[in-house]
Amino acid sequence: MKTTAIICVYNEEETIKEVINIVTDFFFNEVIVVNDGSTDKTDEIVNELTDLHNLKYISLPKNKGKGFAMATGIENATGEIITFIDADLSNLTEEHFAQLLTPVFINEADMVLGQATETLINYSINPFKSFTGERSLLKKDILPIVNKMKHSRFGVETLINLYYQSESKKVKYVMLDGLKHPTKFDKTTRPEAIKELIKEGHQIALTAFKNFDLITKRIKNKIYKNLKK
Repeated sequence: MKTTAIICVYNEEETIKEVINIVTDFFFNEVIVVNDGSTDKTDEIVNELTDLHNLKYISLPKNKGKGFAMATGIENATGEIITFIDADLSNLTEEHFAQLLTPVFINEADMVLGQATETLINYSINPFKSFTGERSLLKKDILPIVNKMKHSRFGVETLINLYYQSESKKVKYVMLDGLKHPTKFDKTTRPEAIKELIKEGHQIALTAFKNFDLITKRIKNKIYKNLKK
């Protein structure tokens, strides 16, 4: 099966070059970078890398949110398996890609969520691990919610998770040993980080509210499974 890596980026001039170089060196058939209206030097840096054989660059004229950027990547992907990679990672290795892809390849899981171990919260008890940006899935499975994703902004991971749960899809978590994902407090001032977290929390809550039908369907599926036991 063909594979596509999608990197959605917004103002990550410090890390984007290294992430792209590592991802394009792996066996992905294509790597799509979606620049979500960055105002720093991200666009300049990515344009210098467009001669990489498997790199496809899409630059959005203005910031439209993470959900729109991810949906744009999916719509332009030719791979049957899609792997999302955050643009601000450190210590990314080929082993991490293999961990994300293999369970989907061998039909062990419909979606794989990868948790960076080098985080502020102990990865083994992290309550936010389902919001991770590192995930692999089949393109055909996520296509039904692409239009919804475009309006979900930072609630996009919540939308994907709810949809997969409502469809009783197999989800597997993997620990990406040594991978570092910075927190907002690492990247900006404390007041600005708190402001961003509040905004993201609102977008996540709004996404869950707008997709309450998925929550209801998930509950019904769970009840049905318990009754069959």
